[in-house]
Amino acid sequence: MVSYNTRELTLIALQTLFANTNHVEFDVVVWDNASHDGSADAIAREFPNVDLIRSETNVGFAAANNAVATQVDSPFILLLNPDTETRPGAIASLLSFAKANPEAGIVGGRTVFPDGSLNIASCWNRMTIWSLFCRATGLSRVFARSNLFNSEAIGAWKRDTPRDVDIVVGCLMMIRKDLWDSLGGFREKYFMFGEETDLCLRAAKLGYQPKITPEAEIVHHVGASYAPGGERIVKVLKGRVTLIRDHWARVAQPIGIGLLLIGAAVRGGLPAFVSKAGSGRGIGGNAWREAYTRRDEWLSGY
Repeated sequence: MVSYNTRELTLIALQTLFANTNHVEFDVVVWDNASHDGSADAIAREFPNVDLIRSETNVGFAAANNAVATQVDSPFILLLNPDTETRPGAIASLLSFAKANPEAGIVGGRTVFPDGSLNIASCWNRMTIWSLFCRATGLSRVFARSNLFNSEAIGAWKRDTPRDVDIVVGCLMMIRKDLWDSLGGFREKYFMFGEETDLCLRAAKLGYQPKITPEAEIVHHVGASYAPGGERIVKVLKGRVTLIRDHWARVAQPIGIGLLLIGAAVRGGLPAFVSKAGSGRGIGGNAWREAYTRRDEWLSGY
């Protein structure tokens, strides 16, 4: 668990993890990324059995997990966000699923918002030229529940059945330790956003097929330690540009990056689209306008 300025949420995450994970032998390591809200002291006080690492600087998600993983000698590693609440039996179910599906290599579960509604962001399918076209033109928003037009989000699937996916998100990710070691963990150039996608895509190249099970359900508060609006989008787009350069054929890369740029321009410049795109739990037009004006920062990738 990597924490950054999420003191109260991290304490709840640990409380629910210990309370609802029975019949599983596990050790917990929390890496605190130089929080300035008293997180580390609170964790040390309330959970003396947790291995707490106090980083002097914020090294990011990837580097923190890599550092902790070097200490692990168990057959599986579980990455769990500090803004989650573990539900009864979730981790035991995830472990059983991982053992029953060794060909997956990486497994995840089902995430919900605090009100119990589905949070689709426990997993995704990979970016393609088609998926980026649909996002840039708004088709993925208009037909949000379509697997065709919203293919990255697998829009028609409620995460209520076991399924193969391309990407398991790091908020709840279990990976075989031997696979982690073979991959060398996360690529640390991905400071935030994109590192788990890159990991899963590299695992797929080794012949593994990541999977999701609905039996492992957690609450995910989403983005508690993220930068606000525009800054977050800049980091997301920077990660996506890097993924395109790392995993796409050279001839396709300019097309994909161009579609990312068009999508940012559309979201930042068309009021009707921005209103819809920024509704609900999302990010509004001002943030997208900021991200578009800062395009030179993310078009270069990491």
